[in-house]
Amino acid sequence: MTPSGEEPIATGGWPFFEMTNKLQIRRALLLLTCLVALFAGLGYRLVDLQVIRHDELLAQAEKKTERRISETAKRGDILDANGNLLATSVPVRTVWANPELLAGQRVLPNAPAIFARVLAPWLKVDEGRLYQQMQPRTHVNAKGETVTNQYAVLKRQVAEDTWRQIQTVLRSLPASVDTRTWKRADRLTLTNVCLASIATDADQMRVYPNGTNAAQVVGFVSAAVATNAPPGLAGCDGIEKAFNSKLSGVDGWRVTEADSAQHELASHRDEDVQARDGLNVVLTLDMAVQHILETAMAEALQKHTPKSITGIVMRPRTGEILAMASLPDYDPNIPNSITTNGRNRVINDVVEPGSTFKIVVVSGALNSGVVTLDDQFFCENGHFSFAGRVLHDHESLGIESVKSIIMKSSNIGAAKIGIKLGEQSLYDYAWNYGFGQRTGIPLPGEAGGILYPVKKWSKVSIAQIPMGHGVAVTRLQMIMAMSAIANDGWLMRPMLVSRLQQRDGSVVQRYAPERVRQVVGEDATKKIIEALKGVATKDGTAAEAAMKNYVVAGKTGTAQKVENGTYVSGKYISSFIGFFPADNPELCISIVMDEPKEGYYGGKVCGPVFRDVAERCASYLNIPPDPSLMGTNAFVAQNNFGVARNQ
Repeated sequence: MTPSGEEPIATGGWPFFEMTNKLQIRRALLLLTCLVALFAGLGYRLVDLQVIRHDELLAQAEKKTERRISETAKRGDILDANGNLLATSVPVRTVWANPELLAGQRVLPNAPAIFARVLAPWLKVDEGRLYQQMQPRTHVNAKGETVTNQYAVLKRQVAEDTWRQIQTVLRSLPASVDTRTWKRADRLTLTNVCLASIATDADQMRVYPNGTNAAQVVGFVSAAVATNAPPGLAGCDGIEKAFNSKLSGVDGWRVTEADSAQHELASHRDEDVQARDGLNVVLTLDMAVQHILETAMAEALQKHTPKSITGIVMRPRTGEILAMASLPDYDPNIPNSITTNGRNRVINDVVEPGSTFKIVVVSGALNSGVVTLDDQFFCENGHFSFAGRVLHDHESLGIESVKSIIMKSSNIGAAKIGIKLGEQSLYDYAWNYGFGQRTGIPLPGEAGGILYPVKKWSKVSIAQIPMGHGVAVTRLQMIMAMSAIANDGWLMRPMLVSRLQQRDGSVVQRYAPERVRQVVGEDATKKIIEALKGVATKDGTAAEAAMKNYVVAGKTGTAQKVENGTYVSGKYISSFIGFFPADNPELCISIVMDEPKEGYYGGKVCGPVFRDVAERCASYLNIPPDPSLMGTNAFVAQNNFGVARNQ
């Protein structure tokens, strides 16, 4: 008992303490078990993230933070022989949207409609079309995974100023949304959506300062049009296509990290490969000569209304082409104006050459010693029966010399010279002049023409081919043959490109004149030139081609057109090809019309165009006149004019 006499209260004793300890131990074990399980789960999760799914998660992380930024190489320029720009590139932007980002966020549920409405006035694209372009589209990738597109082109070739204005509008877009009740994270998300959903790639736009001038030679480019294609230009015709790999250069790239707004973190840049700009292509064309040629051709097109007209101006001793044109043409700055009607007929089309081909048989016969200029042939008064066919001349001719046969363009006389030369020799000379094969001009789409082997000739072929029937040629092949005669019988490779150079002007590759073969000897060329001089006189077929201060050597052609295998009455290919000064040739010029309406003889319709082009080119290039044709006063005046031009 206690001192107060009360019974003591039991407080538990050993049994109580034993029970309490067991409870605490259970709790401790439970806690320990939970901790072990927690750490085990955490450990498993770490192993799963760091080991098992390492590659997968790393790829996802890099996809969100790593950016591969392409740097498009600037396409090289195309210049004429004097450094004038024929084609160049200006910086523009390709504006694109990220449909996956637009579809995967919740702060702006109607984002495509909002962006379409905002961008339509700036991009000048229909709002509904923009909305459709920004809709997410899925496809199965190489791994068999279904993914949403992240790159949808909205507009190409957007000016830099326009893109800067669009950026300003996009930055101000969040301010137009009432976000007062939004969470801070949602406000940041909205800003990121506005800045990252619409972006651009650096691009370039091709510009042709001379418009239609030399359009078929320079060519044009097309931009990538596929929805998911990166920006870029590809040559589609002319020099743009033939030298596409040289002009394109090599694109660069950089691999870096980006922040949440997809802005580059330059300090985290891993790779940085600089783009290498394309090379400049310098042509042999002289745009002043090109302008002279196209102006004269345009006037003839209006006067004679042919289906087409072509012209070439060339230096016969080097093969350099100073001008080449075909009308109708197109403006490469306006893609909608480019049609097959504007093709380069100089190299793409083949036609029967008519009487211009007589230079082949006569020069060959002179070179082989089969005839001389003074040899005479009876031209049958305009009608000659041979191998069951009747050959005709444009006028009744009797006994004519070889020189007269060229001057008066006798079909029957040329046929008889061909018969005397022989089938195989005629074929060999035609082949050696380059007919039936491509010239090798660096332009796409060149035709080789038609020159059948002797075994495929009919009985009348030996008489028809000398007058330019039964063989098909390009305009370029024909002027190359005439230039060979002007060049002591040496056939040259047509030269259109002078050199390739870096943007700083340093030359990477230079092209030189190239001889192909000597077709006939100098003696034969001197003889046929004497005959060709008579063509541009009052006794020849092209009196209208005569120049005041220069002796012209040339040949007319008037070939009846072939359609569906038969000659068509009233449809002709008219031509004149000549060079001057005849004894020291500087320029060779070809003019060809397809179905001229006002007259059709080559000398009548093409001769005056030749004369106009030749006289203006002679003045521009300061070609010394023939002293034999110049009086003292005229000679002084001509020289004074040249001095004034140079001043």
